[in-house]
Order: sequence, then C-alpha cells, then structure tokens
Amino acid sequence: MESEKFIVEVEPAIQAKDGKPSMGPVYRSVYAKDGFPPPIDGLNSCWDIFRLAVEKYPDNKMLGTREFVDGKHGKYVWLTYKQVYEKVIQLGNAIRACGVEPGGRCGIYGANCTEWIISMEACNAHGLYCVPLYDTLGKYLIFFHLMILLNVLYSAGAIEFIICHAEVKIAFVEVKKIPELLKTFPKAAEHLKTIVSFGQVTPEQREEFKKFGLAVFSWDEFLSLGENKTYDLAVKDKDDICTIMYTSGTTGDPKGVLISNKNIVTLTAGVRRLLECANEALTSSDVYLSFLPLAHIFDRVIEECFIYHGASIGFWRGDVKLLIEDIGELKPTIFCAVPRVLDRIYTGLQQKISSGSYFKSKLFNLAYSYKLHNMKGGSKHEEASILSDKLVFTKVKQSLGGRVRIILSGAAPLAPHVESFLKVVACCHVLQGYGLTETCAGSFVSLPNQMSMVGTVGPPVPNLDARLESVPEMNYDALSSTPRGEICIKGDTLFLGYHKREDLTKEVLIDGWFHTGDIGEWQADGSMKVIDRKKNIFKLSQGEYVAVENLENIYKLVPAVDEIWVYGNSFESCLVAIVIPNKHTVENWANSISLSEDFNTLCANPKTKEYVLGELNRIGKDKKLKGFEFLKAVFLEPLPFDMDRDLLTPTFKKKRPQLLKYYQKLIDDMYKSLNNK
Repeated sequence: MESEKFIVEVEPAIQAKDGKPSMGPVYRSVYAKDGFPPPIDGLNSCWDIFRLAVEKYPDNKMLGTREFVDGKHGKYVWLTYKQVYEKVIQLGNAIRACGVEPGGRCGIYGANCTEWIISMEACNAHGLYCVPLYDTLGKYLIFFHLMILLNVLYSAGAIEFIICHAEVKIAFVEVKKIPELLKTFPKAAEHLKTIVSFGQVTPEQREEFKKFGLAVFSWDEFLSLGENKTYDLAVKDKDDICTIMYTSGTTGDPKGVLISNKNIVTLTAGVRRLLECANEALTSSDVYLSFLPLAHIFDRVIEECFIYHGASIGFWRGDVKLLIEDIGELKPTIFCAVPRVLDRIYTGLQQKISSGSYFKSKLFNLAYSYKLHNMKGGSKHEEASILSDKLVFTKVKQSLGGRVRIILSGAAPLAPHVESFLKVVACCHVLQGYGLTETCAGSFVSLPNQMSMVGTVGPPVPNLDARLESVPEMNYDALSSTPRGEICIKGDTLFLGYHKREDLTKEVLIDGWFHTGDIGEWQADGSMKVIDRKKNIFKLSQGEYVAVENLENIYKLVPAVDEIWVYGNSFESCLVAIVIPNKHTVENWANSISLSEDFNTLCANPKTKEYVLGELNRIGKDKKLKGFEFLKAVFLEPLPFDMDRDLLTPTFKKKRPQLLKYYQKLIDDMYKSLNNK
C-alpha cells in the first residue's frame, strides 16, 4: 500500500502456511503510533465513569425528560449528576435488600429513559451483570414525515430465552412492556423473582405475577426499600463483567456477549483520543438525544462517553410521531443514527427539492455542486461555502435543532451518495463507524473533513490493532496490491466470550484475534471499506461461486432500488432477486411514460419489472460484473423487509433463511418461468 495517511504498520504480513491462510500486516491508527492511550487515572470500571463525573460535574444537567403539564409536553426538565447519583445509591440498596448479590443478573426491559440509566448505574455500583432485554423503537419511526421500519427487536420467546440463559433474578420493566414480560411465564419464573416497574403496576398485574411467586413493585415502592439501608459498593476490577449483551444472529438463539469494564473503559479512552486529535473533543456542554436502543452496544457506549465528559442526555418521549419535535426542543449537538434513518432524510430532502420551483431547485443544485467541489478540494465543511450554508442549507440544519456538529452513522453501511449529500447539506460532520457487540461497538470510524473516506468506515480507532486475513475460497487476498480479506481485530475492547458457549467463542477468537466475518478492503488513506460478508457465499449449478453481499451492495446503487435480496443455489445456473423499489423513483418513471397507477399496482406491472431489471443490468455492466452475476428475474415487493415477519435482525441484517422461507413460492415461480423459457 502507498501513501497511508491515517494508519501505521506495527507488525509485518504472514504468508500462508500449514493450511492457514495468509494474513496482511497489522495496522493501528496514526493517533496511536506512539502507543495506545494510557489508562485514565482512577478509571477502572463503568461505575468509575459515572462516579468521577459526579465528583467533577455534580450540578451539570445529566438526564432530561419532557415535562407533561395540562395535557401537553413542554420543555426538558433535568436531573443533575448529583441527583441521579442519589437515586442510584437508593436503588442499589433496594436491589441488595432483595437478596441480589454482586455477580447477580439484573434485566432491564424498556425504551430509553431516566429509569433505564439509573437501573444500569445501580448495577455498575454493586457489581451486578446488566442484561438488557431488547426494546423497540416502535413500528414506524417517522423521520422528516417518512416511515422507517424499526419493529420489535425481540419476541417474547427470545426474551424468555435471555432471562433463562442469563439467569436473570430481578428485572426493571417499562410499564407498557409488562404484558409482554408476562408471556415469558411460567418458565422465566425459574430464575426471575422480582419485577420492578418503571412506573405503576395494576392490581391485575400484581395478581398475575403473584401466581408465579414473584415480588412486584412500582418504581417508588422499590426505591423506598433502599431508604435507611446502606450496603457497601462492590469492589470492581477492570476484567469484571459489567453487562451480558445479547445479539440477534441471522440464525439460532441470541448469543450473550460478555462485556467487561475494561472493554468500555478502553473504548472511552480511545474515543477521547480520537476526537481530541480530530479537534472535535466532547465537552460538558454537549447534548445527546437518546433514542437508539440502550439495549444495543452502539447507544450504550455513546452514552457512557457522554457521561464521562459530564454532558447532557435527553430522552425522546417514545412516540415516533413526535421525534422531530423532541429534537427541536432538545437541540442536540451530537446525533447518532442508523443508515435507514439517514436514508429517509435523504429521500425526503430529494423529494422536497424536486417538487420545488425551478428557481429553488436550480439554486439548491448550484449551491450543492459548489460546496461539494470545494470540500473534495480539501476545504472544511464550515469553510467550503459560507454563503450557501446561510442561504440554502440552514433549513436542513435547523430541522435537526440547529446545533448538531456531528452525525454518526453505525450498525449498517451508509450509502456513499447519502453520506456525501448529508456532508454538504447538514452543515456538520457526517461520520460512519463500524464495530460489533463483540468489539464493544466502535472499531473503525471515518474522520472529519476527509471526503476521501466517503463510502468507508475510516481507519481503526486508536485503541486496537486491525489486519486482514485472506479468504482464498472467495478470491480475497490480504497480500495483494489492493488488500482484501476478513477483518480481524485485536485489543482490550474485545469481549470475554459468549456466555455458556465456549464452542462459539473458539470459532471467532483465534490467537487473540477476533474474526468479524466481514470482508474489508484497505484504502490508500488507511481507511477500511466493508465490501462483503464471509459466510454469504454460495455455488451455482455450473460451479461458479457467488459473493452475494458484494452483489447486493452494487445493485443497491441503482436509484430505483431501496433494498434487494439476491438468491441462487447449486441447483440453478442463474440469480434472481426480491427488490424493494424506491417509491419516488418508480413513480417518477411511471409519470414519464404516462403510466397512472398506485405504487402497489406499479410493482406488479410487467413494465415496471422490466424497467427495474434493466436498471440493475445497467449497473452490472458499469461495474463489469461477470455473466453469472447478472440477475435474470426480479419480484418487486412494495413492503420493505421488516422484523415483524422475522426477515431482519435488530441491526437490519437480512435473515437469509427466513427470507427464503417467506418468499419460497415466488422464488420457485421465477425459476419455473425462466426454465420454461
């Protein structure tokens, strides 16, 4: 590799030997060229993150919730760090009074809220294992008046599995989740003995829980148990487990990822080093909107970083229709999102531009082109076109509260055209990160004002090492001039293993390296581009191997395609696909040929299928795909893949076996039609 700018080599490559594939050089962030960030004084555990913040920023606003007066939501009202600390101590004493000792498992089930964080910190205080039970962002997240499917992350069956597998003794539960929790009984009662509601408990619910021998409390009732009681806080070590975070795989039961204090403390130090070196350090004046699930590692570590800096965390109201209003009231400075949210922002803005007057559209496009050109030339976003920002792009900035300085996208790949667009119009840094629950979320992140990193996840964060391992069966060579291979990570952010699954741990942790299963490609500037998935490979009947995720990423570049699932098997010689069309693009095409039909009817129209297939083939030719990689038939599905039908994981990865089961008849019909031809 030449002209590496943001990484340094720390170990040489290893040639293939004794049946083991070759491995590329070991790289780390240029910000860690002289060593990883040293441990922060006094910071040995997640409890220390909070405790030190309380000591340093006792009167800072910590947790905010919209007040509700006269039937209306008003301004955010806040608990200070000192006030939260007092409630945490009281709650921790109540937990211990129920007989839960250090090392015990405490479940938390509900949307992000003040009670969630207080429960989590009480676990940290007493050395309990916090076990999040996945919550939902709601059936539809309306963002800029557009819908995004973010459905129930785990069914009652999966929650029952987690409670039993982790041996959860006590659970804190959002009021509206109590009926869902009741579905896990009687089996969950083998371990779960105490239920604490975030609010009230109805007499009927009390009776139901009592049938299974459980103690049940409202939030205030439980807090009162901690009055006039004092329990010593647990002595906590860096290597102690602080949370068992269950991940949803594409197959099988959820896996319990054992996250230690060291993992989160190390990441916190790394994030601090990274942002300081990029001149974007977090401060106590930063404000964060908490709406991505705390039960997911992405939001959990973000909020830990904010707490460490004494910053403020405001919670959304849990009503997806009011999220934009919450943003406007809170005015966050950092906004974290998943790509689906940002995709919808992009689509909404594009629709607004195209529906505006000729003059406004022309002005927008000129301003956009001019600023983008300057940013690609090396200008910082705030200097690239000050006039355009004031006259044209300020409305986009104001729609996010007017103070956002960083948008961070994670959990799935962000399309390059969406990333570039938002970098220009949002008047802030738009960064893309990569990581897994097993790596404590942040492993790679793109850097501010680096347009060359668009479409990548940036270089490694400055607290870990990374390398590529060749995957010969997929023709990925970590030692080639363009290094490609499985992304492997090593460092103190790596998990301790899978709870009660040593067999699965040994599959992915080899000689201290975590094998992510993702295929990456080093870029000239030292950033990483995720291009494929190791396991998503199959063979066609003529013997050709197909790396399906790479194909899907190429086909998703078509403007008419929102999502695509490509399918093939060893009994067929060609590929077919289920396509989720882009409604706006397809309707514009239909209007251009005077086709007046609703979207569902358009999807079933053979002319639309021909149009979409033609666009897919066009991009295939542009990207020089091989003949067997072209699609021969498509079905246009107007309804996006979702979790209600068990087609996606909570992090929006496709569940391929479930997709095949759901669309089996359509797949069979497409192949039957092709074979008849």
